[in-house]
Amino acid sequence: MNTCSCIGISTMKPCCRLLISCRNSSVFGSPIPKCNHNHLVANNLSKSKFKVDKFCRSHTFNNRILGYKRVNNSNRKAFNVSDSNWVQSRVFTSCSVDKSKCFSLVANVASDIRNHSTAVEKPQVNEKGFESIYIQGGLNVKPLVIERIEIIPDVGEVSKEEVNNDRSVNVDDLKGLNGINVSIHEREVSVVEKEAWKLLRDAVVNYCGIPVGTVAANDPGEKQPLNYDQVFVRDFVPSALAFLLNGEGEIVRNFLLHTLQLQSWEKTVDCYSPGQGLMPASFKVKTMPLDGSDGAVEDVLDPDFGESAIGRVAPVDSGLWWIILLRAYGKLTGDYGLQERVDVQTGIRLILNLCLTDGFDMFPSLLVTDGSCMIDRRMGIHGHPLEIQALFYSALRCSREMLIVNDVTKNLVAAINNRLSALSFHIREYYWVDMKKLNEIYRYKTEEYSTDAVNKFNIYPDQIPSWLVDWIPEEGGYLIGNLEPGHMDFRFFTLGNLWSIVSSLGTHKQNEGILNLIEAKWDDLVAHMPLKICYPALEYEEWRIITGSDPKNTPWSYHNGGSWPTLLWQFTLACIKMKRPELARKAVALAEKRLSVDQWPEYYDMRGGRFVGKQSRLFQTWTIAGFLTSKMLLENPEKASKLFWDEDYELLEICVCALSKSGRKKCSRGVSKSQIHI
Repeated sequence: MNTCSCIGISTMKPCCRLLISCRNSSVFGSPIPKCNHNHLVANNLSKSKFKVDKFCRSHTFNNRILGYKRVNNSNRKAFNVSDSNWVQSRVFTSCSVDKSKCFSLVANVASDIRNHSTAVEKPQVNEKGFESIYIQGGLNVKPLVIERIEIIPDVGEVSKEEVNNDRSVNVDDLKGLNGINVSIHEREVSVVEKEAWKLLRDAVVNYCGIPVGTVAANDPGEKQPLNYDQVFVRDFVPSALAFLLNGEGEIVRNFLLHTLQLQSWEKTVDCYSPGQGLMPASFKVKTMPLDGSDGAVEDVLDPDFGESAIGRVAPVDSGLWWIILLRAYGKLTGDYGLQERVDVQTGIRLILNLCLTDGFDMFPSLLVTDGSCMIDRRMGIHGHPLEIQALFYSALRCSREMLIVNDVTKNLVAAINNRLSALSFHIREYYWVDMKKLNEIYRYKTEEYSTDAVNKFNIYPDQIPSWLVDWIPEEGGYLIGNLEPGHMDFRFFTLGNLWSIVSSLGTHKQNEGILNLIEAKWDDLVAHMPLKICYPALEYEEWRIITGSDPKNTPWSYHNGGSWPTLLWQFTLACIKMKRPELARKAVALAEKRLSVDQWPEYYDMRGGRFVGKQSRLFQTWTIAGFLTSKMLLENPEKASKLFWDEDYELLEICVCALSKSGRKKCSRGVSKSQIHI
């Protein structure tokens, strides 16, 4: 018998590892059938009170998915769901071909209700448990609305001959659009772009017959793929934007929903359970045989929360990128129904609660360990690295846009506003470096204990490196890589600075200064291949001590001063925002000359980026996607404007410290008090 079923397992106890699976029956070598995710549903949980690990069949339903009660009101503020009434379940899906039915097996215990409240959000617990929990519409809440698409009245198939001469239709691009016939403006693309699109589509990963992401690298000659055959959250972002800008939203929607199902699983390093809301660094689709079934197999989603990573470090940036991509999906498709779903709203809140939880740290910046972001090896970025702060700021701004405000979320929204205000002031005031600021640091007094201290972090002037004095231009500056007590990391980290421009974490003048510096130091930061991940590289004894003599992060290689073409799309977005697209075009033209010839490598080595990285994977997906996204952003600046943020003047009103010297002391105390009272 061939069936399609869903199994929900509570993740209350971290004693075992669970996998999301999609079963497929294979008879006489027949291909694995597709799973219809419109029918992956679960019954009202109030009718499903079973014991854990005992599965029983339920009824057949259509177009529903495990979720929560929605208030039927067009006013978004009327939406009211308490986190404490939600049992986080993992859905096991199994597919077959005989019947187009789907059965639900749900295992839940009322005592497994998790209280998701933290210091920033304390909703009341409803002792009645689950009441009428559901989402109408299932996976198809709203149809995709794709810009620059013209609906054709004829219901029949559209061929290129039926469209007028100045228009044409890429039939492959119309798949997944719910059968709507459309006509899309097709532009002239170069040979390199056509190759890139083919490689990007070849990298797509399917789960139960539907696309859910792209592998990190798809080199046919690679015999040891390591974890490059997995779908990474951060790596998929440029791929997702390329698909969205091309009018293909299905794969992005699927990715967002499936990674949401993987949220907050147990970490297996020494059996320690992570905080709720943790997003995996990556996941892999595995095809596994079913026990006791001859020829039957199942698709399994196996997430990695860092337990398989080089340094066994949980990814801090995955959840932040997920929130940023969720907003981009809504902006570029018009499908805001996805972000309004209760499971998605809960996912956002879990990530924010994890990031906003009170701890020992006194700074508004996020405290993280080494290797918790794009630089996933030891590189001396532990503490408060700029990259995480810029992504954190962006995720907070995204969440404030997408969160439905009600009695449950109002405290969380207030906490977001306070954190945004404090974080923007902190980064703008203490991370910014230009010639004027260097002169101030050079004359710092040390051992200042009062609240009126100018040198608040006890920075010794001797920390100013000799290379910086002659390197920094008269016009321009940048945000340093890290700030801790008695330590300023003066290295230039490209991703953090670019994303500070995109998110308006820096002031308008600072954003202009960053691009001025990149233009002035073009030979150092761009050279033959954009863009340096950081500058300068750690060398000699400094490299040995800080990296632990890492043979992959040797000077001017990989994370230690290597050139990463995937940073091109973020550079392009920053240039478009600051009305400097000519800089981006210049960088894209450099990359276009070499990427295809060099087989789309992961990174480049040496000061000028002239050598393909010594351990660089070829046909790296985010290299391909970054190039395509950059090209489309330059041709569609109106779409690029949907992906960045302008200055938020409400935050300036909250944070008066940016306006006067006397306001700084008042602000720092006021922000501290406001955080205590939440």
